[in-house]
Amino acid sequence: MSDREQNSSKRTTIYDLAKLANTSPTAVSSILNGTWKKRRISKRLAEEVTRLAEEQGYSTNIQASLLRRARSNIVGMIVPKYDNRYFGDMAERFEAMARERGLFPVVTCTQRNPDLEMEAAKELLSFQAETLIATGATDPDRITALCKAAGVTSINLDLPGSAAPSIISDNYAAARALTEMILDRCAADLGWTGPLHFVGGRMSDHNTLERLRGFRDAQTARGITPVEQNVLARGYSADQSEAALEQLRVTGPMGLFVNSTISLEGVMRWITTHRDEAEHPIRFGTFDWDPFGAFLPGNVGMARQDVGGMLAHLFALIENGGEVTAPILVPCSLESIAAAR
Repeated sequence: MSDREQNSSKRTTIYDLAKLANTSPTAVSSILNGTWKKRRISKRLAEEVTRLAEEQGYSTNIQASLLRRARSNIVGMIVPKYDNRYFGDMAERFEAMARERGLFPVVTCTQRNPDLEMEAAKELLSFQAETLIATGATDPDRITALCKAAGVTSINLDLPGSAAPSIISDNYAAARALTEMILDRCAADLGWTGPLHFVGGRMSDHNTLERLRGFRDAQTARGITPVEQNVLARGYSADQSEAALEQLRVTGPMGLFVNSTISLEGVMRWITTHRDEAEHPIRFGTFDWDPFGAFLPGNVGMARQDVGGMLAHLFALIENGGEVTAPILVPCSLESIAAAR
């Protein structure tokens, strides 16, 4: 085998590039992973290593190709969950709308874990994301501080923060309207006037607190005194919602405000295993929307968040900039289900 054939079959390493550029492997690594500016490596050396990497067929990551551009056009988004329609729809539409505008979207799921949120934010910044969208983040201000230190724009979506523009649903108005719908149907279908139970969510969560405020105010406006023991906000998961309901002692009709389609799964498990519709009829409404909701026994309506409207505001901020001090509230729609099956 000739020397040329031997060289072509051998994979180029950062050590080879370091030798060719007359620099250290550490410097080469920093250039290829996009952290060369922080290490005060010269632009001339960064461009030389990038050229050599391309010339030698080195499989560089995205940062190396970005060295030649004035802008990366990358927009990053973190989302808390993929397993419900709301966040899945949010991520899918975000990607499509970003591409329509000539941007490159990168989306990652962080499982409502604040440490994963920060890790994801750091990774997106290392890829030279120009904007980072924190969707449903548990600590959005911490992410904003990281972005500001890196000179990157951050925007909060779904849950608000105090240090960056926030675009959220009008949770209070939608929850109040949904509560009124549940009360109307409980009275019409069951001859029962409350008070209602609230299932799902977290008391540390802004959206849960705003929905609870609407839930309480709607009942108070009708002369119904909300019962604090009826608030079962122990988390969004189906298991937590089912476990909370299993602690109840139910003796008659019942109305439920379900605070998530994720929580709804646990509610339906409980209804199908612990309830007798003839003896203990139930009516419920859900915040958020799922197309299968219309087929669930006892469901009277769903509050649907305007994902398209929220993303339209988001891209207007990305394109036009500007300071936004108060959260942008996007109205929800209320979808009534005519007959509780």
